[in-house]
This record gives sequence, C-alpha cells and structure tokens, in this order.
Amino acid sequence: MKKFYELVSANPICKLFVRAIPGLFLCLFVTLLGIYAADLIGKIIVKLGLLPEGSASPVSGIFVAILLGIIIRNTIGLHRVLIDGVAFSVKYALRAGIILLGLRLSLTEALKLGAWGLPLIIACITSGLFVTLYFTKKMNQSNRLGTLIACGTGICGVTAIMAVSPVVKAKDNEISYAVANITIFGLVGMLFYPYLANLLFADDPIKAGLFLGTAIHDTAQVTGAALIHSQMFDMQKVVDVATVTKLTRNLFIIAVIPLVSYFFFKGASKNEDGTEYKIPKWYKLIPLFVIGFLALALIRTIGDLTVTNTGSAFGFLDPSTWQDFYNSWSSFGSKYMLGLAMAGVGLSTNFKVFKGLGIKPFYIGLIAAVSVGLVSLLLVSTFGHLVVI
Repeated sequence: MKKFYELVSANPICKLFVRAIPGLFLCLFVTLLGIYAADLIGKIIVKLGLLPEGSASPVSGIFVAILLGIIIRNTIGLHRVLIDGVAFSVKYALRAGIILLGLRLSLTEALKLGAWGLPLIIACITSGLFVTLYFTKKMNQSNRLGTLIACGTGICGVTAIMAVSPVVKAKDNEISYAVANITIFGLVGMLFYPYLANLLFADDPIKAGLFLGTAIHDTAQVTGAALIHSQMFDMQKVVDVATVTKLTRNLFIIAVIPLVSYFFFKGASKNEDGTEYKIPKWYKLIPLFVIGFLALALIRTIGDLTVTNTGSAFGFLDPSTWQDFYNSWSSFGSKYMLGLAMAGVGLSTNFKVFKGLGIKPFYIGLIAAVSVGLVSLLLVSTFGHLVVI
C-alpha cells in the first residue's frame, strides 16, 4: 500500500486524478440529479398536454445541472477540497463528451437533403452567426459570450456552446448565460413554431419539417416541436424531415469551430494581460477534441454505409448491435460526460459575476433567435419545394 501511494504521489497525472476524486463525485451527483429533474419536468409538461405522450423532455439535463451547480455554489459554497475535481470535470469531461457525440452523427444524413437542402441549412447557420456577432459588437458585449450565443443559435444549441467554449476560452458565467439564453428561446420556439409551420405550410410536410429543423436551437427541442406538429396536424413525415434537417445542421459544428476560432482570435488585438496577441497557426485552431469528434462521426458513417450495403456494420456487427453501440456511447457522452462538465461550470459560477453581464446578452439572444427564424421562413418558403426527402 505504501509503494502504491508513493507511485501515485510521484506521477503528476495520478496525483491530479486522486485530488480530483471528491469534486468529481460532487459533479456526478449534480449531473444525476439534473438528469432526473429534467426527465421529471418533461413528464410534467406531457401531463399538462404541452407535448405528446412519449416525448423526450425538452429541457436539457445539462441546463438543470448548471442551475443546480450555481445554487449549490451560491448557498452552501464550495470547499477547497472539491475545487480540483470541479476544474477536472470542466476541462476533461467536456472534451470526452464532445468526442463521443461524434457517434451520434452520420455524414450520410446530409445526402438525404439533396442539392438544395444543404445550401438552405448553410444560409440559416450563417445568418445566425453573423447577425449575432454584429449585434454583439454594436452593443459592446464580450466577443466570447456573443460567439457562444451565435453558435448555439446557428448550429445545435447547448452542444455547440459546449464545443466552442474551450476554444474561445469562455468564462464560466458566460457559458451559463449562453446556455440559459439558448434554452429559453428554444423552448419558446418549440411551443410556438409548430402552429406557425402549420399556418404557413399546412399542405407541405417537407417545408414544415425544414422550418422546424432550421429555426429551433436544440435537437431535443426540434424533436419536441415536430412531435407536437405531427400529433396536432397528423403529419408523421414532418418528424422525419425535421430530424434529418437538424442532424445535418449539427454536422456543421465540425467546420464552424475552426472558422469561429479564426475570426475570434483575429479580432483579439491583445491578451488579457495587455500583451500583443498573435493569431495561432491554422492547425492550432482545430482542437484535438474536434478531430476526435470527426473521427467518430466517420466511424458512424462507415458503419451505417456497411449496414446498408452488406447488412452488417464493418462486416461483423448486425444492425441492432451496431445501433445499440453508437446510441449507448453517444448517450453516455451527451448525458454524463457533458453533464459532469456543466455541473462543474455551475459549481464554478458565482452569482456576483452576472452583475457585470446585464440584460444586453439576453437581447442579443432574442435578436439571434428571431433572425434565424425569419431567414428560415424566407428560404423555406422560396426554395423548400426544391428539396425532396
């Protein structure tokens, strides 16, 4: 036992992990509580008739974990023994979770939208990014916070915020604010847009699905909106089109992170310590976790293609086993790894830091949500008839 202790003490990585254990357990507890609370909220929403039976909760467990972490930090406080574990979760669990999310996305999904679907999605993403960043600059707000809101609105909600935050070195309060921003406006869109889609595209399930898939932020919220539309107006195809559209939109996180990194660092003339800032080499703008994310997305794509062509993934996994594999690991990444990271973000966030942010970032999120919705309506109305799924 003594030799084992000496070995651990001598190894910096082992030493770091051992110090992190108490804080990791706290983050895990907050994560599990957040997942349970989010599921409970989802069941309440279903019972109230706001969502159809069998719908997943539109409230992210990650969002609830952040709130619980903030409450704990600002009521009970955080003992110094827990600090290392909380920091470990924010840094390493976040990256592991994003990598595992790659298994959720198959590149073949994008092909289903054809030649017209992809430009439509790209235009919606681009408008979300540029409008948000423009108003961030006009309102003299933090570029980091504006970038997080822009990516969350334009690409894939909370997941995009999580992926971009370490690249732009976002602060904990900025991450929390951006996640809250995206969640609030995404929920409003989930409840309102299905009726708007029926009003404008009542006889066209493809246009309705394209609109829901491009105008609403988070994947769970898109699914919820599509299910509401399907149940209220009896159009099952809307669910399929909205899901394919949202998954394809999520894929663009691979390309957007390096681009956002470049423009963010290009706009920074000085470091926080006042020293002159230099744009990193291009290859440093692509974080390792994005490469890992892409690698697992390619594995998912190859697996799906081999199932389609040969009846088994990689020639030895039957379709159900392959589906269980990528579903379980991607769920582990999105629920538990990102949950740990966001519990850590909440536990690191002091309410006092929000005083400096004010209400303006909320206006930026509102402008971003409305602009993406309007661009989506315009493009779907104009070009939606050309998309065949």
